Amino acid sequence: MRRKIVAGNWKMNKNVIDAQQLMIQLLSYKNDNNTNCEIWIAPPSLYLMMAKDIFEKEEIGVFSQDMSEFESGAYTGELSADMLESIDVNGSLIGHSERRQYHGENDESCNKKVKLALDKGLIPIYCNGETLEQRKAGQHLDVVKTQTETALFTLSAEEIKKVVIAYEPVWAIGTGETASPEQAQEIHAHIRGIIAEKYGQEVADEVSILYGGSVKPDNAKEIFSQPDIDGGLIGGAALKLEDFSKIIEGFN
Repeated sequence: MRRKIVAGNWKMNKNVIDAQQLMIQLLSYKNDNNTNCEIWIAPPSLYLMMAKDIFEKEEIGVFSQDMSEFESGAYTGELSADMLESIDVNGSLIGHSERRQYHGENDESCNKKVKLALDKGLIPIYCNGETLEQRKAGQHLDVVKTQTETALFTLSAEEIKKVVIAYEPVWAIGTGETASPEQAQEIHAHIRGIIAEKYGQEVADEVSILYGGSVKPDNAKEIFSQPDIDGGLIGGAALKLEDFSKIIEGFN
């Protein structure tokens, strides 16, 4: 049975007071409601230890927004897998489209990060997806195939089952555009098929694949009802409990 997950990526938002308030609200919501999915958040790194303190009973997963491909050393501003493991965070986003766009990340560096995260017992949320230009050129299936193979196919079958994949159509992030449920399902099924070709259908059926393209309260239920979509990686809508909770309830 694949994990059903709604994960909130807070990006570079919230001061410490507002972040704490949202965490407390989210915990209260989780305790007061029967949810049919796991709830994860990726707050700014400054707030990771606070999040672990607030969610001390593991009701809500805590993830960093990035981690270094290096174990340690003179890499100013970076977070190592050992640092994250030492404060008991659950894992890290890896290869988010904004890290690729603004910080030059590529699938080779993502591969190193994924392997390092797994070696340290962390859950990697590996992000991939095509740009608008690639989609218009009909290259989206090939782009996602190359990204998936380069970043993940050095893993063993047991390792890849521990990876969560987040498909992000880059053209639908922060633009208000959303891939139709059918478009999203096509790519999710495509990714699962690529994994099945390499590792077998049984392994592929255990990999959770999240949709990361402007999920909103009014489309969550339809998107999550698609057979190969196992949840969402939520951006802006994760910053307000009212919106985030309605997306979580898309699994009800």
